[in-house]
Amino acid sequence: MGWFKQLMGLEAPAPATHSDSKWTANNTPPAIGPLGLAQGKGVMFDTTLKLLLDEKTVVTIPGSQQIWSVGTVDLGQSTWLSRYYMNDEDYWLQVHTTGDIAGQVESVILFNYLSYVTITSEAELRRLAGPQSLIGMPTYTHNGVEYTREWGTENGQTELVPLSEHVSNPDESYTVAHRSMLYARDTGLTDRRELLLFSVEEDAEGTISLSTSLGISLYTTDLNTI
Repeated sequence: MGWFKQLMGLEAPAPATHSDSKWTANNTPPAIGPLGLAQGKGVMFDTTLKLLLDEKTVVTIPGSQQIWSVGTVDLGQSTWLSRYYMNDEDYWLQVHTTGDIAGQVESVILFNYLSYVTITSEAELRRLAGPQSLIGMPTYTHNGVEYTREWGTENGQTELVPLSEHVSNPDESYTVAHRSMLYARDTGLTDRRELLLFSVEEDAEGTISLSTSLGISLYTTDLNTI
C-alpha cells in the first residue's frame, strides 16, 4: 500500500462482478451506456443552453464533443456513476444511474476542468487537500462564490469520500483511486445547480494529483448522442 493510501486511510475496494447487469468480470463498461453514451460516440449539447445559463454559471457549454474514455464507479446497491471524458480534455460528463449501469438516470452533470495539479509529497497533499486546506469544510469559496458541502455532516472539516473508478479508452484500461468532496450552490434556475468537485487521485503508477472541476446540472434533453 503506497504512502497516499496510508495517509488517507484508503484501500481501493476489490471490483465486484454483477451477473445481473452489463458490468463484466474484466471491469469494462457496457458498450452503450446511459443516454446512448459510449466510447467514440459524439455528444451534442442544446444550443440554447449558453443563453439560458448566461450570468447564472461560468461553466462553459462546448460545441459537439467526442468521447475518448469511459469511467465507471460502482457505488453499491445497484447505483452507478458513468463518467465520459471528451477528446477536448477540458470537458467531462457524469451520469448517475440506478438499477443497471444504463438504467434509470438520476442526474446528469457537465463538468469543466478548472485545474489539475500533480502532488509530490505528503506535506503538499496536506496543504492542498488535507487538514491544512479548506476542502472538506462546510462551505468553500471559489473565485468569490460560496458553495455548500454536499457530503458529510460534521460541523468542521469532514473526510474526503473514497471512490474507485475503472477507466477504459481505445489504448488501455486502468483503475483510479479517488478521494473526493462535492460542493454545490443554487443558480436560481429550476433543478440546475452549480457543482464544485475536488478529487485527490492516485493512478495505477502511483502518481498523485488533485483535480478541481466545476459543473452544471443538466436535463437529459439537454444533450444528444451522434
